[in-house]
Amino acid sequence: MKSILIILLVLLLLVAGGLYYLGKSSGDGAAPGLQGGRLAACPSAPNCVSSEDGTPEGQRVEPFPAEAWARIPSIIGELGGRVMREESDYIAAEFTSSLFRFVDDVEFRRATDGIHLRSASRVGYSDLGANRKRVAALREQLSAGE
Repeated sequence: MKSILIILLVLLLLVAGGLYYLGKSSGDGAAPGLQGGRLAACPSAPNCVSSEDGTPEGQRVEPFPAEAWARIPSIIGELGGRVMREESDYIAAEFTSSLFRFVDDVEFRRATDGIHLRSASRVGYSDLGANRKRVAALREQLSAGE
C-alpha cells in the first residue's frame, strides 16, 4: 500500500511539474498580430475562439460592436489582463492564469463591420473553455457600460 502511495505521489509531482513548466514557457512569446490585415486563424485545438470570417463553427464568436473600441483597454484591466500593444486598429492583451501561470493572448481588430477578436492559449490543447468564457466576460462588461 505504501509503495502505491509513493508512486501516486511521484506521478502527481511529475504532472504538476509538467504543468508548471508549460505555464512558465507560455510566458515567452507574444500575440500573433495581424496577418494580411486579419487576426491569425485559430489552430485546430479547442483552446481558441475567433470572430474572423472562416472560423470553424465550434470556435466562432460574434464580433463586438464598433462603438466599444475605446472601452476595450479599460475592460481588459478590470478583468485582470494587461494591454501589451495598442494601435489605432489593433489591441493585443495577455491574461495569465493564477495557478500555473498559463498565458492567453486576446487580440482585437477594428473593422468596418465591428471589432473582430481572437482569444487563444499559447500552449496546450484544451483550455477547458477559458477563452470562450473570457470573451463572454468581456462582452458582458461592454454591455454593462452601455
